[in-house]
Amino acid sequence: QVQLVESGGGLVQPGGSLTLSCAASGSIFSFNAKGWHRQAPGKQRELVAAFTSMGNTNYADSVKGRFTISRDNAKNMVYLQMNSLKSEDTAVYYCNAEIRSTRWGLWDDYWGQGTQVTVSS
Repeated sequence: QVQLVESGGGLVQPGGSLTLSCAASGSIFSFNAKGWHRQAPGKQRELVAAFTSMGNTNYADSVKGRFTISRDNAKNMVYLQMNSLKSEDTAVYYCNAEIRSTRWGLWDDYWGQGTQVTVSS
């Protein structure tokens, strides 16, 4: 069984930094990290950062210049470096990836369970 597990969330003061990690485990033949989303209380889930099909990166306007997404597909990992955090960044952060469990299998989409990031003084 394949699963994604995020880590690195927590409480941080405004202006601080956090690095989120997302690790995939289970029966994995191929891994392709897709991105990070977040959901704040009372709001819809929104895209934070993602990789395009060409391997470039896209960011929500609200995080451009502050957040950096990276990945290591060989290690089944995806990261989100968050700097200059603001109170409005408070949310549950979810990673997203597509995974093939066998060489000839189909790509399936997976989500982590989420990690809480709280930005507060």
